[in-house]
Amino acid sequence: MDQQTTAVDRFLDALRDATIPGCDAWASDAVLDATVPHWRFHARGADAIRATYRQWFADPGRFEELQRQPVPGGEVVRYVLAWTEDGVPHTAHHAHFLGVDGDRIVTDVVLCGGRWPAALMAEMEAADAV
Repeated sequence: MDQQTTAVDRFLDALRDATIPGCDAWASDAVLDATVPHWRFHARGADAIRATYRQWFADPGRFEELQRQPVPGGEVVRYVLAWTEDGVPHTAHHAHFLGVDGDRIVTDVVLCGGRWPAALMAEMEAADAV
C-alpha cells in the first residue's frame, strides 16, 4: 500500500468511526477549503482541520456509497455517509479533492451538500420518484 492511500485511509476510517480527534492524516500546515450550503470557509493546520471535522463527524456512521479515484498528487473521494444523531438517522453527501505529500494530507477541498435528517431524506426520495 502506498503512503498516499494510507493517509486517505486513516482520514476515511476516522470520519466513519467518529475518531477524528486522534487522526494523524494531515500535515501540520494542511489547508481545508470547505464549501457548505450557503457558505465557504478555510481552516489552516491539522488542529484546526480536526476541530472542524470533529464537529462534522461526531457520531459513528457507515458509507452507503464510497468512490475513490487516485489522481497525480492525491485522491478524489466521494461518499454518502449515514449515521444516527440523537436517535434520528442522517446522511451527508461529500466530495473531497485531497492533495497528499508523503504520508499526510496537505490540502482538502471539500464540497458538502449539508446534513440531511430522516424527514428531509424522505422528502428527497419522494421527489426522485416523480
